[in-house]
Amino acid sequence: MNVLYLSISMGAGHLKAAEALKEYVDQRYPDSRSQIIDTFKYVNPIVHKIFVDGYLSLIKNIPCVYGALYRMSERMENINRLSNALSKAFSYKLVKLIKDFNPSIIVCTHPFPLQIVSCLKKEKKINIPSIGILTDYVNHPFWFHDNIESYIVAHDNIKRDMVKCGIPENRIHTYGIPVSKVFLQKTSRCKLLEKYGLKDKFTVLIMGGSLGFGNIKKVFLAFLECKRDIQLIVVTGKNIKLKHQLQNFINHYNKNVLLIGYTNEVNNLMDIADLIITKPGGMTISEALVKELPILIMSPIPGQEERNCYFLTSNGAAEKIDDEKDIKKIIDTILDTPHKLKSMREKSKMLSLPNSGYDILNLMESLIS
Repeated sequence: MNVLYLSISMGAGHLKAAEALKEYVDQRYPDSRSQIIDTFKYVNPIVHKIFVDGYLSLIKNIPCVYGALYRMSERMENINRLSNALSKAFSYKLVKLIKDFNPSIIVCTHPFPLQIVSCLKKEKKINIPSIGILTDYVNHPFWFHDNIESYIVAHDNIKRDMVKCGIPENRIHTYGIPVSKVFLQKTSRCKLLEKYGLKDKFTVLIMGGSLGFGNIKKVFLAFLECKRDIQLIVVTGKNIKLKHQLQNFINHYNKNVLLIGYTNEVNNLMDIADLIITKPGGMTISEALVKELPILIMSPIPGQEERNCYFLTSNGAAEKIDDEKDIKKIIDTILDTPHKLKSMREKSKMLSLPNSGYDILNLMESLIS
């Protein structure tokens, strides 16, 4: 099985989904050839820089503008036409890659490369089974194409929406977002506490995504000032400045804190944690659900992350922090009412789809055959 994964590095989640699925393919087909392509970077580095840097600047500095653009893209035909025009413009370079690599199947974990693949199939330049994996808990018209064999979605509500929009029901599969196989394993908490030099007490994991976005500083300070006997694990991602700022705060408080920058050991940290506080990015949420973690949501980006937040809170697996002043009240409630934490953990387990990688691989096999 030769697999071409097409994604875009707007945040880490899209590429991580492709990397996760590759693990399952490589395990079953050790002789397979796989290639993960950051599509914009491949077809035009300048366009990649404009789009990715522009996206990151918007969500960091003026997220409300990004939210408005996101909502406009759901209903304005002109934006969709522009997206289609860009896809056609970029498709010529991708054709050569596809023909040279000669994949058995194409997997897209971002809507823009999926749109390019759709254009190529419509123009009969390629005829290769193709899958789109939606990496959020929400739908969007950019994913809708008639000539894509299968879509992978995170829950039945998305499937119903897509059917209403004209996508054949038999092409939509509620398998969930694939996570790395390490998240399917459970490591002894005692061993992990010893490894990271932590104590055996209630532990809160605070994460801001790979880029360290969100109100981590305010949330962190609120926890440092909390009088309850808890310890903290804080992951600042690639935000080195934020890590230095938080280190300065730690020195002034008597709290047990593990402060980490970018790490590949999030699975271990989730095995230690009793609760996670995070932005509701699709991949991080999927990993937390597989680990059956109760979730507190901070700083959702207007648009897809707001919708992710609504899905989780409406299903009882998460609560949203609207103000860091609420943290003391929320923690008191959780610590003083253990059944609340237990209920959130049970809801997380119900929403998780740990077999996603294997289910998608089985589907890939059937499409190829």
